[in-house]
Amino acid sequence: MTKREKDIIIQIKESLKEKIISWEERTANRHYFTIKKGDIVAVARYLFEKGKARFITASGIDTPRGIEILYHFSFDHHGGKVVTVKTLVPKDKCEIESITPYITGAVFIEREIQDLLGVRFLNHPDPRPLLAAESWPKDWYPLRCDFRDTQFTDNTKQEK
Repeated sequence: MTKREKDIIIQIKESLKEKIISWEERTANRHYFTIKKGDIVAVARYLFEKGKARFITASGIDTPRGIEILYHFSFDHHGGKVVTVKTLVPKDKCEIESITPYITGAVFIEREIQDLLGVRFLNHPDPRPLLAAESWPKDWYPLRCDFRDTQFTDNTKQEK
């Protein structure tokens, strides 16, 4: 790891220390840190604007504690380091502020997470469904652990 590569990680840790709940270095080029959901806009803007990171994508995982959203950023000018920001969105109030007004590259992935996991992105400029048809039943989120497509299950039973 060169001094320059290390500096970006140190810079992030120092600049965001009040917002970082935990930090994990899985490899020299993969870093994960956890924040509160209310800090996502400030953290994403810092990485994108001040840190000059490239927004790669976001992903979501249904966990027993809630929907975990992971925002992935690459520091191409720092040896290709990838920093992932993790935050937890409770299922009983499944909403988080959108980063799309500041990082337009997030527009489609936030809509996809909305359709598949049921996360509402507040202040998203285009919250229409991206993948789900207009006839898709309300509150059906196929990537949630509790999702069961009874129509699919019934069809597979008939094939036997």
